[in-house]
Amino acid sequence: MNATAPIASPTFPALLARLLREDPGRPLVTYYDDATGERTELSVVTYANWVSKNANLLLEELDLEPGDVVLLDLPGHWLVPVFLGAAWSVGVAVTTDPTVPHRVVVCGPDALPAHTAAPGGPQVLACSLHPFATRFPTALPPGVVDHGSAWPGQSDVLVAPEPVGPDDPAWAGPDGSRSQGELLASARAQPLPGTGRLLTDHHPLEPGHLVADLLSPLLQGGSVVLVRHADPASWDRRAEQERADVVRRADRAD
Repeated sequence: MNATAPIASPTFPALLARLLREDPGRPLVTYYDDATGERTELSVVTYANWVSKNANLLLEELDLEPGDVVLLDLPGHWLVPVFLGAAWSVGVAVTTDPTVPHRVVVCGPDALPAHTAAPGGPQVLACSLHPFATRFPTALPPGVVDHGSAWPGQSDVLVAPEPVGPDDPAWAGPDGSRSQGELLASARAQPLPGTGRLLTDHHPLEPGHLVADLLSPLLQGGSVVLVRHADPASWDRRAEQERADVVRRADRAD
């Protein structure tokens, strides 16, 4: 099967708009957690809706502005692509390095104590990581925003404060930043075979995987199947069920 040519999009919002025009109902991000049995599938239009709501959350609830940086401290969950898309849709950069200056932290339950130990730090948005992104079942520390309570009330329509350009920062690290244009150019240089449907248990935010295991399939008009707590015995069956063209496992080379 021949590979699909990458989409020539200069920014993430332009890429998402193109995907919505071409085939809004097809799967874009599929997530499995083999420890809990969860399966979540986001079509293009559902993913875009999650992106819009969470982008509005970053803007309205957390007061982020274009050029700001958000620290993502999440496991390999389906909310990672959502928050990446949300940040990039409003010109906010993402980092995983706590030494990079940032205004907001997005974290899960396990990382929450580390981000609330010292008062006066960045604003914390805590995600329960429960199915359907529901609220925490217990009270959170004072000042922490419960993602499950905050996202449902956000608008489905995103009006970015200013247009996002290819030179806007998308990634911030101690070794420098990368713009949206640079990340997407790297993705265009790493096309996948076939339809670009990728099955992987790589964490999208680990070095190298943001481009190869998330942006490359999306830019190609493909899709990604993310697996957390992967059961080694499930790979062949799942690859067949999900019609994956490429399988990448964290415990072996590609």
